[in-house]
Amino acid sequence: MNVKQIVGTTAELIIKVVIFVFIIMFVYRTAVAAYDYGYRVFAEEPVSQGEGRTLSVYVEDTASVRDIGDMLQEKGLIRDGRLFWIQEMLSENHGKIKPGIYDLNTSMTSQEMIAVMAGTDEETADDTTAAGSSQPGETADQQTQQDEAALIEENAAIGAEEGTGEGAGEGE
Repeated sequence: MNVKQIVGTTAELIIKVVIFVFIIMFVYRTAVAAYDYGYRVFAEEPVSQGEGRTLSVYVEDTASVRDIGDMLQEKGLIRDGRLFWIQEMLSENHGKIKPGIYDLNTSMTSQEMIAVMAGTDEETADDTTAAGSSQPGETADQQTQQDEAALIEENAAIGAEEGTGEGAGEGE
């Protein structure tokens, strides 16, 4: 064998080994990330432990589960809106989220939030039906509309503040 063949064969072997190592690293990291994400689907911890922070959220009748997940993520109630969408799809409450105003806490899991918004959480279901039945129907409807309008205004104000904050950062 001449020197050119030996150098060429060695360089080819080194390149193949480097490519093989990169493929193995990519597969390993992808598998670990997929496992972690899959684990979080079924065992996601709440954003905060203990008492947490309670926020009111307004779910519109036209909102998709993805929109709801993104909104909950923006408000800091969950870590990942896409993960919320997957959890809802696999939940026993799939497709049962109802429009309305909900008080959710950062110490709640995504499954608990889905149950509240689907009306299967007994405490919340009792609270919402009690509010509607304790007052005459027209007064309860008016109060609900006022609450919804206040939350919509609050969400719009938060969106406007975020928009001005982002715009100011872009101009610099």
